[in-house]
Parts: sequence; structure tokens; C-alpha cells
Amino acid sequence: MVSFSSLEFIFRFLPVFFVLYFVMPARYRKGVLLAGSLVFYAVGEPVFIFLLLGATAVNYCFSKAVEKAGEGFAPHEWQKKKQRNLMLGAVILDAALLIGFKFLAVFVDNALLPLGISFYVFKMISFQVDLVRGEVWGKPKFYHVALYFTLFPQVVSGPIMRYQDGEFDLEQTCSLEQFEDGLKYFAAGLGMKVLLADRLAILWNDLQMIGFQSISTPLAWLGAAGYSLQLYFDFWGYSLMASGLMVMLGFNFIENFHHPYGAKSISDFYRRWHITLGSWFRDYVYIPLGGSRCKNNARVAVNLGAVWLLTGFWHGNGVNFIIWGGVLGLFIILEKLVYGKYLSRVPVIGNLYVLLIIPLTWVVFAITDLNQLLIYFGRLFPFIGGPGIAVNQQDIMRYGKNYSIYFIAGIALCIPAVFRFFEKHKKNPAVAVALAVVFWVSVYYLSCSAGNPFMYLKF
Repeated sequence: MVSFSSLEFIFRFLPVFFVLYFVMPARYRKGVLLAGSLVFYAVGEPVFIFLLLGATAVNYCFSKAVEKAGEGFAPHEWQKKKQRNLMLGAVILDAALLIGFKFLAVFVDNALLPLGISFYVFKMISFQVDLVRGEVWGKPKFYHVALYFTLFPQVVSGPIMRYQDGEFDLEQTCSLEQFEDGLKYFAAGLGMKVLLADRLAILWNDLQMIGFQSISTPLAWLGAAGYSLQLYFDFWGYSLMASGLMVMLGFNFIENFHHPYGAKSISDFYRRWHITLGSWFRDYVYIPLGGSRCKNNARVAVNLGAVWLLTGFWHGNGVNFIIWGGVLGLFIILEKLVYGKYLSRVPVIGNLYVLLIIPLTWVVFAITDLNQLLIYFGRLFPFIGGPGIAVNQQDIMRYGKNYSIYFIAGIALCIPAVFRFFEKHKKNPAVAVALAVVFWVSVYYLSCSAGNPFMYLKF
């Protein structure tokens, strides 16, 4: 049930939850939401629910200690220092929790990585830091803090909302118009996941089954482009579904993607891709390290490199993820210090540069076996010494024909104007009818298949 694109979630959990949620007076809805969130997580992780509850309790105790240490009209410097030390202790514990389970997953069993730990630990860290910075107003109650950490639309794969954005101290209300908007976002996200990402996933699976050493160079490039679109619509679809659920619950819409394939540089791409994660690393790692304020360019490069190596480690347990983060960090450092200003002068060159480099980096992201990764790059660039001659040089014709409709639809949805059209006309009855069709066709596909979990569930 932890997958939003499962029939159990859509037709069992959601209807029961929303009936209970909306029949309750507004002042009790947060209690229903907390209970529903705990049930949602416990069904998917019956053991690790206790880890989530324990981490929540520990973080709340630290927050109360921070509040007590800062009591008074104008806290003294020693009080502020005590608050910072308490915050540092909480952050170290949270980080150790995440790192410890990451290492268990690598060296013992991947099943030991609790679902969503990368996301809810980042929420816990941001809460502790924002509390000391004075960005969390008032004195949060336990069930408000617990709700923030366990919110079922976000606990599995984000987006990583900040505590202060949730307005948890206010009564939750939702108009019929808000609920309708949220439902439309949910249907659009479900369609992206089921009708695009899952269909493109078959192409990548086919290439793995054939063996990378047997595919032609054109098919290798088609596979890289297909995986790029698959990952995009899988995670953008998830984010739209999660944000749609939040809107249906009376919260504000959280934008997690902003047309990344319209970017003019790699750094611009990652300002638009997984926005809440990028802003988290900026606010809690990059800026505290000194950010771009350092006068020494070498220090700026070190700061960027550290952020991207951490990003790679956060995403996965394999060496390929570290390579992926390191390569992206290198490109962004070069843009920052060398050729970024030239890209900005000719936007079309910058966009072509992104469309070439990003799919190549996603190949590194996708293939965990380094030997297979080298074989794939040998296929992409046969002039550097590939792994022999492809078994079927005409394979691109068959796969290009079979998947052309998904590439056309995917490329169309990557164009910013298309989504802006949807936003502008989402009140139009024709759009509502189209989304209803998308929803039920998606349900049909789900009912005919075993279901394909969201890719970011494993991070």
C-alpha cells in the first residue's frame, strides 16, 4: 500500500481515509491525518514504524530542550551556545541514523534500509536547524511535530517540506475547489507514472535482458534517452501525486520539478529538478560551508564537490552513485568557475549541452555494475573501443517504432508551454474529462499488471 500507484491505495486506503478526515470537525483533522499516516507507514514497514516513532520522539525531546535553553526575553550568548550544541547533537544523531542504515544496506542486506529514511531524516535535521535559527514560530506540540515527520503523502519519497510551511498550528480546511485541484494533480501524476514511466521502463528492461554488449549504438542512445524520460516522469509523477494529496488535505501545493529539460546549464537543471532536495542541500550544507561567498575559488570548488558527493551517497549505495555525484559536481564547478558565463550568452547552446550531458549522467546513475557501465559507454561511443559488433544492427528500427508514441508524448510534456497550458486551462471541463480518461486508463493498466513501484522508493 505504500505506493500511490497501487489499486489498494487508490480504492481502499484513500476513500476510507478521506471519509474519516472530512466528517471530522476541522480541529480534529490533524489527529486523523496523523493516525492515517502511521497506519499507511506501518502497513508498508511493520517493523521500521517503531524506528520512525522513536526518531520522532527523540527529535521532539531535543526540540523541547532547545526551547528551554532559550527561555527569556533576550537569551544570553551562553544560552544560544547551548541551543546550538543541542541542535548539533540532534543533527549528529539523525545523520548517524541515516548513515548507519545505509551501511547496513550495503554490507549486510538491502532490506535493512527503512522505507523513506532518507527523506524523514532530512526533515528532522531541517526542523532542528530551523528551530535554532528562529524560523520555527511558537512552541510546536508533539503531535504537530510527529505529523510533520510522518505525513503519508511525503514520508516515503518527499517532497521535503519545511516545518514552517505546513502551518501545523492552524486548523486544516479544504474547499471543494482545492480538493478538485488536488485530484487533478493526482490524476496527472498517475498518468505520468503508469502510462509513460512504466511503459518506457520496458525499453530499459529489454536492453538489460538483451545484454548491453549486443545492442547497437543508436539503440544505446535511445535507451539513454528513454531512461532519462522514465526517471523524470516516474519521479515528477510521484511528486504531482504527493502534492495533489497535500492540496486535497488543505495544504499548499509544493513544486518539486520546474521544467528541468528546459534548463540552460547543469546547475540550472538541478535548480529545477527535485527542487526541495536541492534547496535542502543548499540551505543546510552548501551555505553553512561558506557557499559561493568564499573569496577563494578553490574553496568554492571544495564546497560544491562536498555537496555533490553527499548527494551521490544519499541517492544510493553503489560506487556508481558516488561517480554520478562526482561527475555532476565537476560539471557544476566548471560552469561556476570557467564556462558558465558563455553558456548563458547563447541559451540554445546551453540547452543542447544539457540535453547531451544529462542522459549520459543518468546512465551512470542507472547501471550499478561498473563493468556493465563501461560496456554501455563503449556502445554509446564505439570509436573509443566498444565491446565488439552488435548482434543486430537494425534493432533501432524495431524499438524506435515500438516506443515512438511514448517518446513523442514524453518530449511534448518536457516543453514548458505544454504544462503551462494545463495550468492555465485546468478549470476547463475538457481538461477535467481528459484527466478522468487518463485516470481510468491508468487504473486499467494497473489492474492488468503486477504494478511497478516508484523508482525513488529504493533511495
